[in-house]
Amino acid sequence: MDVQQMVIYGVSFDVVGKQPIVLLKTMEGNRFLPIWIGHPEAAAILIKLQGTTLPRPMTHDLLTNVLGTFEAQIERITVTELRDSTFYATLTLMKDGAEIEVDSRPSDALALAVRTDAPIFASNALVEENAIEFEREVDETDEIVEGFRDFLEKVSPDDFRVAQEILEADDEELDDDEDEDDDADDEGAPSN
Repeated sequence: MDVQQMVIYGVSFDVVGKQPIVLLKTMEGNRFLPIWIGHPEAAAILIKLQGTTLPRPMTHDLLTNVLGTFEAQIERITVTELRDSTFYATLTLMKDGAEIEVDSRPSDALALAVRTDAPIFASNALVEENAIEFEREVDETDEIVEGFRDFLEKVSPDDFRVAQEILEADDEELDDDEDEDDDADDEGAPSN
């Protein structure tokens, strides 16, 4: 399977369904893959991303400790596919020089990845079919979240392709508005 490396860009919420979404971003380019996850998994990811320490281990901390006790490491996690509105992932563990593939929900795999600094990958086919690309560089999480809020008000998880067209049209509209503003500024400027 051809894959590309991703990073966790942030966690947001589907304002319509009130369900958390983890945003994965491609290392190269400006593409984002939204994955709907559960509230406990979102909390597990956010706690670690924010550097919060808890007095007792959460489930993902416990599993990380168990893997360490048995001298197994998480080599990588891979989000493999979207099938019937469900994302799938695998954990690749290394134990005594052997790789072991374990089926996982992406949310659990990501919660483990942030605890172990394991690299995150997604299949190229998944990214090609379901990622949303912003034509310009996006620096602010709020801008991404706002883009996804607009996106989520208009689509269901099954409609990623249609939503991508909507976002691209919004980007073009913004660019057109900026061009019109520039033209208006030019008209009001004194000529040399």
